[in-house]
Amino acid sequence: MRRLSIGVNWQGAFDLDQVIEQAKVADEAGVEMLSIAEAWGRDALTLLAVLARETSRIKLGTSIINIFSRTPAAVAQHFATLDELSGGRMVIGLGSSGPNVIEHFHGMKFEKPLQRTREYIEIINMLLAEEPLNYHGKIFKLERGFTLRFKPVRAHIPIHVASITPKSLEQTARLADGWIPIFLPRPQWKPQLDSFYSMVEAAGRQRSDVDVRNPSGVVVSENREAVKAAEAGNAAFYIARMGDFYYEHFSRMGYADEANAVRRAWADGGSAAGAAALPRELVEDLSTVGTADECVEAIDEATEAGFTLHGVSVQERDPKKRYDIYRRLVG
Repeated sequence: MRRLSIGVNWQGAFDLDQVIEQAKVADEAGVEMLSIAEAWGRDALTLLAVLARETSRIKLGTSIINIFSRTPAAVAQHFATLDELSGGRMVIGLGSSGPNVIEHFHGMKFEKPLQRTREYIEIINMLLAEEPLNYHGKIFKLERGFTLRFKPVRAHIPIHVASITPKSLEQTARLADGWIPIFLPRPQWKPQLDSFYSMVEAAGRQRSDVDVRNPSGVVVSENREAVKAAEAGNAAFYIARMGDFYYEHFSRMGYADEANAVRRAWADGGSAAGAAALPRELVEDLSTVGTADECVEAIDEATEAGFTLHGVSVQERDPKKRYDIYRRLVG
């Protein structure tokens, strides 16, 4: 049985009834998780509350919420409540985001993201475990011993962390229940996963202790070129417009020339030029688009490489046909 995750739209046009229908179809078909991203569109937690009431088995989580715009205690409150509403099906997805979003959307100073992530995880875990909140960190200093005024459904909710820098990867391997990577071209699967799992083992943990989400999108679609164009546009946007983290990530993997070409093209000609500057081979290596059978092969290849949870998208609009495709992918 393949472990699959789907997402729902957090920006642009929106129809709540369609979102609920999509979640129910995935739930009934055996998809393991539904994960909602949050940036500067709709907030993830409101939608999760709705879907917690409308589904029964599928895990629900974020990918990601940032660690600056909410306190760790607020995140613990939110997810303890959502876990209660869902009957213990939540997964917390956290990430630092970057200076562009944190400073110019949320108006907060982007500083000490690694330290803040560690303290976030520790405080959330304390509150869910009903430990008195006496915490003496470098960022958070909490002295009054607060506990949540209700008993959490679970003493621990899995926390998955988005990380790409070497230090953040080491911390994720040590503290988190899951890793949320981004932009790993197929030739990088083995070196990146070998490196990460060696960090997990160096922390005294088993590989099975940590989920690793597959960032290589798997899309069941007949419109291959449109999906690949969207993939190229998204990667170029992150390289050129989302600060230096993603640019440096591509550079560390050996794609510095390609990343520099994207930045130059975007500066000279805008988003279309930036996307066009990405080599086709690299775009092909970032995702799989095709029939359900082709996508099954890609998921199995990624599982063999070491990914444990696979993001999929099915563009079929008919609910019955979409259900059948999910069933084929789940196996």
